[in-house]
Amino acid sequence: MPHRADPRAGPESDPAPGNGAAWRPALTRQKGKTKHAALTEWIIADIDAGRLKPMDRMPPHRDLARDLGISVQTVSLGYQEAERLGYLSGEVGRGTFVRARVTERVGQMMLDRSLDEVIDLSIVRGVYLPEHEEASRAVLATLAAGENAAFMQPCRPIAGLDRHREVATSWLAALGVDAPPERILITNGAAHALFLALACIIRAGDVVLTENLTDHGIIGLANILGFALKGLPTDEQGIRPDAFEAACAAGDVRALVLIPTLNNPTGHVATPERRHAIAETAQRHGVFVVEDEVCKPLIDAPLPAITQWLPDLGFFATSFTKVVLTGLRVGYLVVPPRYCIRAESILRVTSWSATCLPAEIATRWVEDGTARRLLAVQREEVRARQQLVADALGPHIASHHPLSLCAWLKVPAHWTEDGLVRALAERRVALTPSDPFVAGSGHGGGVRICIGGKMGHATLALALDTVRQTFEQFPPVFGVGAIG
Repeated sequence: MPHRADPRAGPESDPAPGNGAAWRPALTRQKGKTKHAALTEWIIADIDAGRLKPMDRMPPHRDLARDLGISVQTVSLGYQEAERLGYLSGEVGRGTFVRARVTERVGQMMLDRSLDEVIDLSIVRGVYLPEHEEASRAVLATLAAGENAAFMQPCRPIAGLDRHREVATSWLAALGVDAPPERILITNGAAHALFLALACIIRAGDVVLTENLTDHGIIGLANILGFALKGLPTDEQGIRPDAFEAACAAGDVRALVLIPTLNNPTGHVATPERRHAIAETAQRHGVFVVEDEVCKPLIDAPLPAITQWLPDLGFFATSFTKVVLTGLRVGYLVVPPRYCIRAESILRVTSWSATCLPAEIATRWVEDGTARRLLAVQREEVRARQQLVADALGPHIASHHPLSLCAWLKVPAHWTEDGLVRALAERRVALTPSDPFVAGSGHGGGVRICIGGKMGHATLALALDTVRQTFEQFPPVFGVGAIG
């Protein structure tokens, strides 16, 4: 986030106490600027300056409006914009809070080191083994020896080559999705698919729901598309149906974006019953559902797709990146019948089409069984690595799954998130604090570790042992990680 100038005129005021509820800006009308925009700038400036601290509760809308002599709507708009920019987070019934913002500082610490010196547990990616190297070399050799005009020459159709979309139907069928080729778009990965889905149905200011801890991509999309993202309470199966029902009943909800299978970062998996309950509520309230199932192929038991119960409201996105090969950035987006033309037009203006070469590789691998074989390799290796996580960090695990590419860890009471991540960075282990994943407050904090990539068991075990030892140590009295 670029530095923002303090909107104050004159000398800087004294820092306010850490109680955000007592915070009051000296709001003044500035030429060419609305009151709510001025309020947003004050909020951001005071967070950047440390006058508002992470997890401070902001004043209630009505109290601040009364004290400043402005409308409640003005306060709401100011808070909403600060939330969209990642400075605040709100939760129905609890209030609005200052978000922790430690990621950029820790990231800079890691950038100061050589990548060869760091064991990187901060990025979700598929495992990479000799089988992946051999398969990619083999397919590239085959492509080089053959006639490639069929997929290298065309620039249409925009939604993907007919053969690629036809083969996609078989891969999607195994994920519980029955869709004809004309409802399938080939995309440049699942992130691209999610953007297309939301761009079809969302306008600036719309309310979109998601898990209170969710993939940072959807938080980024909220900033780009300008919608208000609201996190919902979750349990071991993801979004709670009662929370979803309450949010919908309150009105003005346009869509729900969720990861029902192996959520990033918590690893939760929704049962068939939970999925049906979510679909039933969405159908009753006319709420769109965007189902992000990038990791669903890892689950070796059948699970229904939520969108199968929502033929007019459901979008389904998946890809090969996390489950077959990290560099195979090919995704499938299934759209409701009446959104096919709109989705294709957005695809055209944003990237013209997906890249045909990776799509051709994915198609060949689905046809000849290579994708299934590499998926089986992925499952076996992830199980083994998650067992290492359980053995090393069992008491510290808040949630994980034997087939998840990440695990969510509890922060010991004697550490802060910031201090813990910094301490591990000093010990050459990179992991991720909660900051990028928070779409709602009240989650209790935590850190994420990832187990994919091209690392051996010995390297992973060493990193996990370093994490365990650091968790069990007390932070220094002064300096990095100090508790005041």
